[in-house]
Formats: sequence, C-alpha cells, structure tokens
Amino acid sequence: MLGIKVRQQVFLLLLSLLFITACGGGGSSDANQLDNGDVLITLTDAEGDFVTYTVDVLSIRLTRQDGTEVETLPMNTRVDFAQYTEMTEFLTAASVPRGVYVRGSVILDYTNADIQVEDAVGNALPVTQYLDSNGDPITTLEVAINLDGRRQLPIAPGIPKNLMLDFDLEQSHVVSVNDPVTITVNPVFIVEVDPQAPRVHRTRGPLRSVDVANNAFDIYIRPFYHRIRTGQRIFGNLRVLTNDETVYEIDGVSYQGTDGLTVLDTMPQFSAVIARGDLRFNPLRFEAKEVYAGSSVPGGDMDVVRGTVTSRTADNKVIVKGATLFRTDGVIVFNDNVTVQLDASTTVSKQLNLGTFNIDDISVGQRISVFGTVTKDQVSDLQMSAANGFARMRISSAHGEVAALPDENNDLTLRLTSINGRNVSIYDFTGTGVDAGNDADPAQYEVDTGSLSLTGIAADDLVVTRGFPTPFGTAPADFTAESIISN
Repeated sequence: MLGIKVRQQVFLLLLSLLFITACGGGGSSDANQLDNGDVLITLTDAEGDFVTYTVDVLSIRLTRQDGTEVETLPMNTRVDFAQYTEMTEFLTAASVPRGVYVRGSVILDYTNADIQVEDAVGNALPVTQYLDSNGDPITTLEVAINLDGRRQLPIAPGIPKNLMLDFDLEQSHVVSVNDPVTITVNPVFIVEVDPQAPRVHRTRGPLRSVDVANNAFDIYIRPFYHRIRTGQRIFGNLRVLTNDETVYEIDGVSYQGTDGLTVLDTMPQFSAVIARGDLRFNPLRFEAKEVYAGSSVPGGDMDVVRGTVTSRTADNKVIVKGATLFRTDGVIVFNDNVTVQLDASTTVSKQLNLGTFNIDDISVGQRISVFGTVTKDQVSDLQMSAANGFARMRISSAHGEVAALPDENNDLTLRLTSINGRNVSIYDFTGTGVDAGNDADPAQYEVDTGSLSLTGIAADDLVVTRGFPTPFGTAPADFTAESIISN
C-alpha cells in the first residue's frame, strides 16, 4: 500500500456570542427562548495533501447533561474542507437552551463526496472508495464528540464560550493510491475550550443593513456553497464591525474605510457580501479587514475560477490548478486544471492592497480568483476568458527548508517543497525571471523578507512564508513575504 502523508486538520469552533442575533436554529421545543444562549459554529482546516475534500455535513448535535439533544445545523451543508486553509468559516448562529453540554456528534455524508488526493508527483487522484476502520464501505459517518471534564460547554445568556473541535485529518485517514484509490476514515477529534489562538475568519451572505454611523453592517449568514438568496435567513445573522483600515472591493472597484462602507450603504438589501477579518475579545466582536460585495462575490453574473497559477505563457494564458469553478447558473464544480486567458481589459486587484495592478503582476504560484466567462466547458479541457473581467491576487503560502539565510538583499533562500499546499513539481517557472537564467528555481527559491524578523530561524529549518510571488518576468526575488513562520 502506497500511503500519502496527510497534514490537514479541520476545526469546528462553537461560540456563544453576544453580538449575534440568531434565528431559525435548533433547540428543544419546550425551551424558554429568553433563557437561551447563542451558539456560532465555524469550520476551518489547514493545508495538506487533500486537493479537495467535499462532503455533506448533515448534522451538528449537542447533548446537555440532562440528555436534551439540540440540533444546531438548520439544513444540510456541502463543504470542501480543503478550500478553507488558514481560515475559519462562520457556519451558523443557533439559539440553544442554557445548560452544560457534555457530548455531541457530527454526521458526515460521503454518498456524493468529491475527494481527491495529491500523489508523490503532484497529480490529483479521485478517491473512489471510502472505508471505515472495519474495512466496510462508508455512506454516512457519525462522529462522537466528548465534552467531559474541563471540556464541558456551559451555555448561558450573556456568557460567551468557545469550543474548538479539531478534526485531525492526518490521524483520521489512511490513504492508498493503488487502484482503486481508497481512504480509510477513523475520525480523531481534539477538544479545546476557549481557544485564544488568532485565526482569519470569513463570513458570507446577503446584506441585511448598514450602520455607517457605528462603522458596522449586518448580514444573513449563508455559508460555504449555499446560494445567496433573498430571504434565506435560517443560518442566523452576524454583525460585522469595520474601521478606517478595512479594504473594500464592490462591483470590482476598490475603497478603504468610511468611503467603502458608504458605498456599501448604497447597495440594495440582500446584495451578496463576503467579509474576512478577526474575532476579537474583551469585548467579543468580529472586525473585518476586507469586504467584497456585489459582482465581486462569486455567484453573480460572471463565472469564477479560484485556484493557483501553476504556469504562464507569453500570450498571457495561465493554468489554474486546484480550481473551484462557480458558474453563473449556481453550479459549483471542482476541476484540477483550468486554462484562463488573461486580457489587457482584465481588472486586477491584490488582497488587502489599494495599489494599481495589471495582468503582468500575476505570476506562477499566485493564488487567484478570476471572474470571467467560460469559453469551453469540457471537463478535460476547461477554458475561461477574463476579458472585461476581474482577477484578484490572494495571499499565497510557500513551504520549504531554509537553504541559506538572508543576504545583503534580505533574500531568504528556500528548498521549496510546496506552494499553496501543492507539490512544487507541478509548477512550471518558465518566464518568471528577468531572463531565463533568473527564472525561479524551487531548489533555490529566493524570498524577499524585507524588514521581517527572522529571529530563531536557522539553516535547514522548515518554514512557511505568506505573501505574493513577484510580478511575472521580474525575478529575482521570486516571492515577497508578508510573514514567515517556523514549523
């Protein structure tokens, strides 16, 4: 059996939050609603060898000490856990009876699962067989959650609590790439109450209202792949706080601070919105660093491809791998290879940056979202035109070992192993340098560290650097770091 090391972890984070107005969630039929606490459930995972891990979440249930069971998930939810690396998604805000919750369960449905793994040379292989620990085929899998001892979850009105359930995919799966490609699932959960480690959070849904005077807006939560529709409110409501540093992209135009919130206030109610930011404490609140609205949100009047650029040609064609395709008719599919034709008319933006950019800034290794028109929809040859569309450069992650510490140019040299979780062998760096001799070399990948502190980082250390590949045809350096973390 040839195994693949899977490094992903999935987290479920349950939060009783004062700033949420829950509606339509679970709860016992005889519960006094005035005696309920609000629970916000979020999901996330970390980078690893699953190219896509799409399953249906059928239920997230909590059980109180007295045996009362509370269903917190209002409807089945399809989730691609592999798409939520380094980010936590707000799933639902549910009103549940007060009390101490001592156990729970999550039900996953593999009936229509789309799970693909990366082999040793970077190819995406569809999993065709799902087995439990006894070797029996899986359809649905109920995972027990133990909340005993210090991990008990007390819920009471006005008392925020945090419960993180860490679904460790590395320990939970054995992968075989023999024919048929098989995963054996034996779920391992690690429970932590009131975790304080910072994580980027994301929420999406239709706009409810805007409060310019108080630098805030409210949305109806529509998580993951649920279509953003008028009146769909069963996942609850969320208040999003903004400030002068919040960056907006609304209908393809960039703004910052009050200017962006004022434009958002002119958008019709139920306009599509996505916000990314931080969960803060004392007091507990969600603060947005970036907000997207209108046609800048997938699911509007353009097709959208989201993935990583693995090669680029002189005629401005890029190959996007690990691609999720959002069609204008609401269909969402995963395809590991999409050809995108960039164009001079393509409007280019950069995550958390108000600068001016164009298609020359898009290089190999760039995580990207492209809004355009699918011109060929064959699964074996998906193609898109970005003419008169948008391309958003998103923060990318480069993993590797330190080959050399920074030189006089502050360039840290890595022996690169992966970019955005994909094996470096799938990337073609031709054309990335000022000339062929300066094209990016994964064995000596040069990272501009600028003024970042590298204290404690030594030769041969494993590091993760987050930032952006330098514009196409301008290397060295090959990558500009915004943060560096030693593994």
